[in-house]
Amino acid sequence: MDSADPARAFVKDVKRIIIKVGTAVVTRGDGRLALGRMGSLCEQIRELTTQGFEVILVTSGAVGVGRQRLRYRKLINSSFADLQRPQGDLDGKACAAVGQNGLMALYDTLFSQLDVTSAQLMVTDNDFRDPAFRRQLNETVNSLLCLKVVPIFNENDAISTRKAPYEDSSGIFWDNDSLAALLALELKADLLVLLSDVDGLYTGPPSDPQSELIHTYVKEKHEGLITFGDKSRVGRGGMTAKVKAAVYAAYAGIPVVITSGFANNNIIKALDGERVGTLFHREAIKWASTGDVDARKMAVSARECARRLQALSSQERSKILLDIADALEAKEEEILAENEADVAAAQQAGYEKAMISRLALKPGKISSLANSVRVLANMDEPIGRILKRTELAAGIILEKTSSPLGVLLIIFESRPDALVQIASLAVRSGNGLLLKGGKEAKRSNTILHKVITSSIPPSVGERLVGLVTSREEIPELLKLDDVIDLVIPRGSNKLVSQIKAATKIPVLGHADGICHVFIDKSADLDMAKRIVLDAKTDYPAACNAMETLLVHKDLVQTGGLNDLILELQERGVSLFGGPKASSLLNIPEANSFHHEYGALACTVEIVEDVNSAIDHIHCHGSAHTDSIITEDKEVAELFLRQVDSAAVLHNASTRFSDGFRFGLGAEVGISTSRIHARGPVGVEGLLTTRWLARGSGQVVDGDKEIVYTHKDLNLEA
Repeated sequence: MDSADPARAFVKDVKRIIIKVGTAVVTRGDGRLALGRMGSLCEQIRELTTQGFEVILVTSGAVGVGRQRLRYRKLINSSFADLQRPQGDLDGKACAAVGQNGLMALYDTLFSQLDVTSAQLMVTDNDFRDPAFRRQLNETVNSLLCLKVVPIFNENDAISTRKAPYEDSSGIFWDNDSLAALLALELKADLLVLLSDVDGLYTGPPSDPQSELIHTYVKEKHEGLITFGDKSRVGRGGMTAKVKAAVYAAYAGIPVVITSGFANNNIIKALDGERVGTLFHREAIKWASTGDVDARKMAVSARECARRLQALSSQERSKILLDIADALEAKEEEILAENEADVAAAQQAGYEKAMISRLALKPGKISSLANSVRVLANMDEPIGRILKRTELAAGIILEKTSSPLGVLLIIFESRPDALVQIASLAVRSGNGLLLKGGKEAKRSNTILHKVITSSIPPSVGERLVGLVTSREEIPELLKLDDVIDLVIPRGSNKLVSQIKAATKIPVLGHADGICHVFIDKSADLDMAKRIVLDAKTDYPAACNAMETLLVHKDLVQTGGLNDLILELQERGVSLFGGPKASSLLNIPEANSFHHEYGALACTVEIVEDVNSAIDHIHCHGSAHTDSIITEDKEVAELFLRQVDSAAVLHNASTRFSDGFRFGLGAEVGISTSRIHARGPVGVEGLLTTRWLARGSGQVVDGDKEIVYTHKDLNLEA
């Protein structure tokens, strides 16, 4: 959890949680129980109890389950004549009585599979008028929780004297949402979670594209602004009832989160401090001025600034970059001081050495970054280049031109120097930019962002480059597919996979960097040793470092591999073998070929020939970077043509697969995608195309009068 977000700080004191799950969550559209969602709910509750939380469940769904069952019984027991008559509604109390049994039976089965015991407690609104009942309720629940039993509450609709839902001014509940709020107060809960079929409370109906998710509800701000949609498809209250219950509990001192019961692990995420759903808290008004960053406004501002940037001349855009380079060198001492503070904090926190190495700005790094920015400033103008000119017909010329993508969201870990490279590429390519770095580099990223944005002229606006300061803002940004045009995650396999799974915005990146070096039988072994040692030990944590060494079988038989293996081990590289190599070289067997070590370790395997090496790479690689070492040109060409990776090299280290080394000036990342851009992504990878046509009054009119020539023209007008 990011400490900069006070609205989430309450979770550190939570022990007793009440979870309310609505009918729309526990049942499917056809009225049957949603087994997958209920199973996920029970798994989350089990995990929470294992962590020491006290969990109380309030569940709806009995009436819906009973209605489904009674409709079926009525159908099979009705004559054809009965079915021709108008069908009246089933008795709701009978539905509740029948459905409660089935609902609890399923909960009992699911919890039993997870080695959790549950208990059923049925209540009515009148019960709470009796002080003795309330005392006994607390005693029973406390006793169950001490025994690690999960109490499951539901209103006893079958015997309730209420004829219809109503709001009782005395505070007695009127549906399961208000029951959950009442129980939260009565049982002194620390948190109430109301699960819904939508992500949380929106400013309008969730189906309306203009509606925005409210992360923190401020009664004074939002009460009169919210437009509620239809009530729940099956329950009694819908979002209106949830908000009333949430406000009631929150302003009595119990934080409430309304979130989706359809999404995975949202309860766990809320307790981890993640921004899921809508938080209700009586202190919310105090956070209104410093709390949630409006993700949409940040993205829209970046787009507006980008359009102003694109309107500048090439020389004016180049000057911005030159000013950034000068500012970096002028502020070097401040930047290094903040970076040293980040490194010290990371060391104290026990971060791995590889991460600390990526975090540290080594001597000369600021000067190197400034020089790379100047290289970008002096490169040919990338925006508005004419890529193709065509005469469509007499007097009408069509041009295909290079154009900025729009707004980029870059999420990166550890390396603060990446911020400078990415921001410079965005300015050069005319794109707006939102940046989210790792918390371990927070101070470094903040000072670098300040230095860069202070160099952007007011005519463009410093919001061209936005810095996202809290990870809880990321989920909301990932929903803005109408404003953000491309997401580029730079970091671990886990980070990239999570981003890809969480957004509709196109994602450019790689989930793995499983890079291979294949030593063919005709390889120069001295050359092979230099290349392999460089590929593995130059920077083991890099995504272009070698992770698997493939060796032609003939080299094992002649002993040509022995020196290399010894040298790798002397350099501190831990070796793991495939089925063949582990026995032949007497090294431990690798758990998997598809593994990125990111450290001084690699897998070794013996292959029959170049075709076997290619098959191995296609089967176990990640299509990032692969290299062959051979003196046989035919074998080399076969490898270069057939290995389907973003970068394929002959007699060269995989570490060359890098934007700077490829002459791109810098890179925003390396893409293993096959759409838009592949390999190291520099300025060109941040551009798309536009079509510009210049005519002299032509109209289509059914193509009756126009004669198409489709003649290719020189690019120069």
